[in-house]
Amino acid sequence: MAVDYKELGFVNTEEMFKKAMEGKYAVPAYNFNNMEQLQAIVNACGKSGSPVILQVSKGARSYANETLLRYLGQGAVAMARESGFNIPIALHLDHGDTYETCVSCIDGGFSSVMIDGSHHPFEKNIEETKKVVEYAHERGVTVEGELGVLAGIEDDVEAAKSIYTQPEEVIEFVDKTGVDSLAISIGTSHGAFKFTPEQCTKNDQGVLVPPPLRFDILEEIEKQIPGFVIVLHGSSSVVPEYVKMINSNGGDLKAAVGIPEEQLRKAAKSAVCKINIDSDGRLVMTGVIRKTLAEKPGEFDPRKYLGPAREALVEMMIHKNETVLGSAGRY
Repeated sequence: MAVDYKELGFVNTEEMFKKAMEGKYAVPAYNFNNMEQLQAIVNACGKSGSPVILQVSKGARSYANETLLRYLGQGAVAMARESGFNIPIALHLDHGDTYETCVSCIDGGFSSVMIDGSHHPFEKNIEETKKVVEYAHERGVTVEGELGVLAGIEDDVEAAKSIYTQPEEVIEFVDKTGVDSLAISIGTSHGAFKFTPEQCTKNDQGVLVPPPLRFDILEEIEKQIPGFVIVLHGSSSVVPEYVKMINSNGGDLKAAVGIPEEQLRKAAKSAVCKINIDSDGRLVMTGVIRKTLAEKPGEFDPRKYLGPAREALVEMMIHKNETVLGSAGRY
């Protein structure tokens, strides 16, 4: 039996993107897989007064169980309201790979879905995306499409190299599909290892610096589809502090490099109204858990290491909302 997302307390992304476009900021799309991550997202965005997109990958949906996950999301909305946080919350499918997956999520109470047809030829991508849009729009659900391919590995998404979005294709894609937003490839990448050392340069402190984002492509796309909502995937900064924390406590993350925050802030002032952040959350939680267990090797109560990890995640997300995305204080 289909569930209407409004009954669960969610909103679609239409109004939040309209305000983001006008206000020159980006709405955070934070991925979650478990209760602690979800609690952190709600508290961080509630405390900073930021709209938020709760983002779920196909892999996370399988891991958490789709029915349980739906009620976790509903509980997150109730938690926000009981805490006095009057922020809009959307539940979004990240990288839906098939029409069937998108339909299942729409019928399961998601207020927004992404159909990622970027692995298909251009015409097939249009065909698959349009099919999802037609089903979604009949039910008030917003749809994100994708043109271009991001390199890296994240859950079920894997690509060996980036394929930049071709600006000359975007008008036809948007017109023929009817999507509400478009994910593009301008140099971001999935996962914690976004760039090889050979792709980077070293600054005066010997820290690897990744190649800059292709703002020229973004600007050309904005000219082609003025006022249209753009999305950036693979936008974690791979916070060095937490990479170091992981490696200092038994981890092995060599040459983990992310997107500089100042470049993301620049993007957020453009037509980029949604920025996806997943790996940074994983790194924060893993770093704090490793540190806690290294300092207290006899600890076996999950609350004693998941709790501090959750609090560190709140701090990281508030920083992102305030300093990087510009979404804090908008509600």
